[in-house]
Amino acid sequence: MITTQRASGSKRLSRVIQTLAKTAATTSHVQKRSVSLTAASSAKGSASQRTATAAREYRAKEGLKAFGHVQRSLATASTGDGGSNPERKPHFDKILIANRGEIACRVIRTAKKLGIKTVAVYSDVDKDSLHVELADEAYNIGPAPSAESYLRMDKIIEACHKSGAQAVHPGYGFLSENADFAKRLESEGLVFIGPPANAIVSMGSKSESKNIMSSAGVPCVPGYHGSNQDPDFLFSEAQKIGFPVLIKAIHGGGGKGMRTVLDPTKEAFDEALLSAKRESLKSFGNDTVLVEKYIQRPRHVEVQVFADKLGNAVSLWERDCSVQRRNQKIIEEAPAPGLSPELRANLSAKAIAAARAVNYVGAGTVEFIFDNDTSDFYFMEMNTRLQVEHPVTEMITGLDLVEWQLEVAAGNPIPRSQESIPLVGHSFEARIYAENPRNNFLPDSGTLLYLSTPPPTDIFAREFAERSPSSSSDLAEVLAVEPDTEQRVSRSLRIEQGFTQGAQIGVYYDPMIAKVVVHGRDRTEALRMLRKALDEYHVVGVSTNVEFLRTLAGNPAFIAAEVETGFIPKHFDELFPPLVEPSAELLAQAALYVVLRNTAPTTTSSTPWTTLASRRFGGDVSHRLVAFQTDDTLNATITADVRTIDGRNFDVTITSSSGGDPVHFTGVPAELVEKNTLATRLGGKGLKTTIVSQPPPPALPASQSHNSMERIHLFADGHRTSLVLPSPKWLLSLSRGLRAPMPSLVVEVRVKPGDKVEKGQAVVVLESMKTETVLRAHEAGVVKSVGCKNGEMVEEGRELVDIEPVESEAKDA
Repeated sequence: MITTQRASGSKRLSRVIQTLAKTAATTSHVQKRSVSLTAASSAKGSASQRTATAAREYRAKEGLKAFGHVQRSLATASTGDGGSNPERKPHFDKILIANRGEIACRVIRTAKKLGIKTVAVYSDVDKDSLHVELADEAYNIGPAPSAESYLRMDKIIEACHKSGAQAVHPGYGFLSENADFAKRLESEGLVFIGPPANAIVSMGSKSESKNIMSSAGVPCVPGYHGSNQDPDFLFSEAQKIGFPVLIKAIHGGGGKGMRTVLDPTKEAFDEALLSAKRESLKSFGNDTVLVEKYIQRPRHVEVQVFADKLGNAVSLWERDCSVQRRNQKIIEEAPAPGLSPELRANLSAKAIAAARAVNYVGAGTVEFIFDNDTSDFYFMEMNTRLQVEHPVTEMITGLDLVEWQLEVAAGNPIPRSQESIPLVGHSFEARIYAENPRNNFLPDSGTLLYLSTPPPTDIFAREFAERSPSSSSDLAEVLAVEPDTEQRVSRSLRIEQGFTQGAQIGVYYDPMIAKVVVHGRDRTEALRMLRKALDEYHVVGVSTNVEFLRTLAGNPAFIAAEVETGFIPKHFDELFPPLVEPSAELLAQAALYVVLRNTAPTTTSSTPWTTLASRRFGGDVSHRLVAFQTDDTLNATITADVRTIDGRNFDVTITSSSGGDPVHFTGVPAELVEKNTLATRLGGKGLKTTIVSQPPPPALPASQSHNSMERIHLFADGHRTSLVLPSPKWLLSLSRGLRAPMPSLVVEVRVKPGDKVEKGQAVVVLESMKTETVLRAHEAGVVKSVGCKNGEMVEEGRELVDIEPVESEAKDA
């Protein structure tokens, strides 16, 4: 790419000079966003002086520096007043978004801002989704499984032709990095809003991409990336590299087909090799692996690059995505903490070189492994799409990357030159997932019964003034910048979500619900904002990682920016402290909520009728016993005795099965100011607590399982506490059968009709969201019928096994 640029350099320079000369007299009309080094110097000299200076600088530079200067000059010449520049190509009239959820909504918002019509596609289970509602039109493309809908190229192309869409935005995931899809769109006369197919192919193979990067001068981790897959040969290569080593599948991602080998023995290496190949073949249909040096304390640092069809390429600075679970990111920040300007410039220059090496076009992310011990960095891979974490880059640059994608895809140059791109403040993004962090972050599914988020301040990133022009034409100097933490910036919060209250988080797709994105003057301020936003993000209906993220954001090591990819296991005990029984104050609030929700709303007037619900006709003070169980592994039982004094004040006594003296609260004022808000005063402190009831699924009969009971969720001090109201015994007596607590796969049926079972005996094993659930007999009895079989998918509430108690059998006899 550099060679080609040099060969055509004089022609490009000539065009630059001509354009500069033509526009010199009208620089006052150039939009602020298009000011660059050459244009910004217009006040210091005539047009002839500027063009002469540009020519001298071009002839004086070589290699990357020369390319960087011409790239900046081209950007100057081509990013003038978009309204008057006759060479600027118009936006598409209509685009199709071949995705769902948060990213589809994100693309639609930018398209609406630009006046571009949008087309959504959806599977059967997504027909009521937010992205379908936001789009101008929508087309069903098949059943829920991705292979039958969002991965069906033919159906997506058919929707394009039916709707008249001119281009396709793939989002991330699904077909976003599929070269065949890009080729098929081109053959159908449609534009793929992404890189050319050959760039996707080159960067899609970890081994080929590393060979290309090495040739382009981008540092790579020492390793073997060849085709010889003989175990003995690979072991010999591992010995040359030096243990520990990393065995990694050449295709795919997400941590699949990846194994670390610490023990330098042949047995340990072969065991890891076999496991990695088996997983790679299952996940990607290819078991070819590479072997690399394993960095002991790595960070994941990545650079956002952008390139256009005119040969321009820029860095939009770096992000740190080191804190991960299951080799997947959960929290990202920009810029990466602790980098010197020189290191930032080196990373950006290498990322730009990587993009140019494959003639890249559009948004791309070059990922590096950063060695915390040596500050060396190595190319890992390039993601040929917009990343999930792109908002943090938007926040520190004040740019809209989706808008840039649409500009470049339409054939226009990059909207800004390198030296004009700001780097202001600090930004964090936290991904909200439906998952259970205490169960190895396994995904969860269900309905978003309740969703309350902090009010966002912005939809898009706030724009910043361009950086001051550099007096240097050296790209390395232009890239060597410090974050601007002096500029007064308004604190900013974005909630990037694809689902609203009532939406279904299913088992077929990635369980990400939303992204919380904050921007502050510096890292300390941004992190404080993130903690506050997570405190106010409340979800009921599925397990989430919100509380874990809040704990992470408050961890002293994370606050000190001591990040690495092994952060979670290293600080596991701090991030997952032992579970403790809820405080008596919290339990008292839960009991008051249960009592108050069943009474008539209080009013300012006092009459026999307004106090009727809280008093007996004889005038005795009423009281109610409320039993709770903790909805966790403690499974503690708590009893609350609530005595109503006058309908507004209460005496509450909390007694726990775990021992200890009862705790008494007297004369406690309390009222429900809203359906889910309890106002009370305990211990001299006024409290307003969000409390949400989660009824059991209507199709699920009462049982000893918590899934069949009502849950009460309390949000206080950044924590969610979940309690269970046990089903009364009379209700339990009405149900004999074991039913599916959620949509599940039947792994194993362990009984047959006529079998005698004991209380607690395992009867059926289910699997849902990769988690096994064992259904056990509630009491001793005889199996009357079995309503499922191994390998069958069963819906929530379906009766799987009917067990007749032994006592009933004896009475019949």
